[in-house]
Amino acid sequence: MIIGYTTGVFDLFHIGHLKILNRAKKNCDFLIVGVTTDDLMMEYKKKTCVIPFKERSKIVANIKSVDKVVAQDSMDKLKALKKYKFNKMFVGDDWKGTEKWKKIEKEMKSHGVEVIFFPYTKGTSSTIINKTLEKLRGKELF
Repeated sequence: MIIGYTTGVFDLFHIGHLKILNRAKKNCDFLIVGVTTDDLMMEYKKKTCVIPFKERSKIVANIKSVDKVVAQDSMDKLKALKKYKFNKMFVGDDWKGTEKWKKIEKEMKSHGVEVIFFPYTKGTSSTIINKTLEKLRGKELF
């Protein structure tokens, strides 16, 4: 059985999130998705999520391509590998070639895990949605 693993914040869920989850599922038999906890988001990106962790987890768990949702409370991918024993890891290609991911790829390969990069959905991101909402704040929408 091929077990896949991917992670994300999944704040302000959008088509880019759906695409990566659906693509990942096409490449494995069982897809585990790590949803970044609120604490890790604050520690790692110094940001607060719009949607709380429990709600983001529930949204992701209800996507038909997702088999299991887990809390991503650490950026340590080796720790996740030991815990979930996946064969493939899926990542957006905006990370491909970065020093961080070159190291992770090498580490995963040494444990028999294939890292697959999927095309990043250009023009759509939680950051863009957040910036748009910030611009609209104060304007009468309805």
